[in-house]
Amino acid sequence: MPVLTVHHRTTYRYRRPVGFGEHRMMLRPRDSFDQRLIGAQLDITPAPASLRWMHDPFGNAIASARFCSRATELTFTSTLQVDHQPQAADEVEAALDDHARTLPFTYGPDDMPDLARLTERQHPDPARALDAWVRGLVREHGGDTLAVLSGMTARIRRQFTYRARHEPGIQPPAATLRLGTGTCRDFAVFMMEAARCLGLAARFVSGYIYVPSRDRAGTEHRGGGNTHAWVQVFLPGSGWVEFDPTNAIVGTRDLIRVAAVRDPRQAVPLSGSWMGNPGDCLGMDVAIRVTSGDALRARAPMLA
Repeated sequence: MPVLTVHHRTTYRYRRPVGFGEHRMMLRPRDSFDQRLIGAQLDITPAPASLRWMHDPFGNAIASARFCSRATELTFTSTLQVDHQPQAADEVEAALDDHARTLPFTYGPDDMPDLARLTERQHPDPARALDAWVRGLVREHGGDTLAVLSGMTARIRRQFTYRARHEPGIQPPAATLRLGTGTCRDFAVFMMEAARCLGLAARFVSGYIYVPSRDRAGTEHRGGGNTHAWVQVFLPGSGWVEFDPTNAIVGTRDLIRVAAVRDPRQAVPLSGSWMGNPGDCLGMDVAIRVTSGDALRARAPMLA
C-alpha cells in the first residue's frame, strides 16, 4: 500500500463579517502499528488567537481554536500523510483466541470492566426486528464468530442502499432496517447495535477511505469525498477489529482511522459557533480528497 495523503478543507461563508466562538476539531489520526502518521498540518484562516491540543477520554486528539477577529469566511485546511499497513482478515482469524471463535462467548474478567459500556444497546427495537435479523446470520454461519461478523458486513452492503445525507444526526437502526437505505454512519451504527445484540463490544470509528479507481472485487468503494464511518469490534486475541459495512471491508484496507468512540456524537470532525445575524450565514463547503503520493512538504504549523 502506498503512502496515503488526506486533504480536508472546510469553508464557512457569511454575508458580512461575523465573530467566531471556540471551534473543536477531531482531524488528526493517532499513530498505531497499522498506520503511522508521517506528517500533519493544520491551516486556519483567519488565524486563531490560540490553538490548544488535548486528548479526549478515548485518547483521540482534539484541537480547540479561539478567535479574536471577524471575517466573511472561516476556513480549516487539514493535510495528513499516513504510512498505511493494512490488517487483513486472515491475520485477524489466526490471532483469535480459541474460546472466542464461536458465539456466544464471554469476555475475560480483566477486559469486561472496560468493555461493559460498549456492549450496551443504545436504540429501542420494540418489534425485535434487529434481533431476528442477527439470529438469521448466526444460523447461517453456524455461530462462527468471524464468519457471522464478516457476513453481517457483507449483508449490510448487499441489502441496504447507500445514500449520502449531509444533514447532521444518525438514523436509528430500526429505521435503517425498515427503509433499507442509509449513509455510512447509519450503517456503522446499525452494525454496532447488531454486534451488541450478540453481547460483543463495538465502537464507532470516524476517518477517511481511500478510493482507488476500482477495488479488488471490481466494485467502487462508497463513501469517498466525505469523512467516512465504520465499526470496531473487540475480539479476544485479535483486539479491536475493523468492519466497514458500507463497503464490506474486514480489516483496515483503504481505511484511515482518526477517532474511535462509544457514541457517534463523540466523533464530530469539526464543530463551533459564530456571532452575527441569523441571515448572515451563506452555507458551508467541504472538500475531501485521499490520494497516494509524495511526501508532505513542510509548511507551518506542523503538528507531527
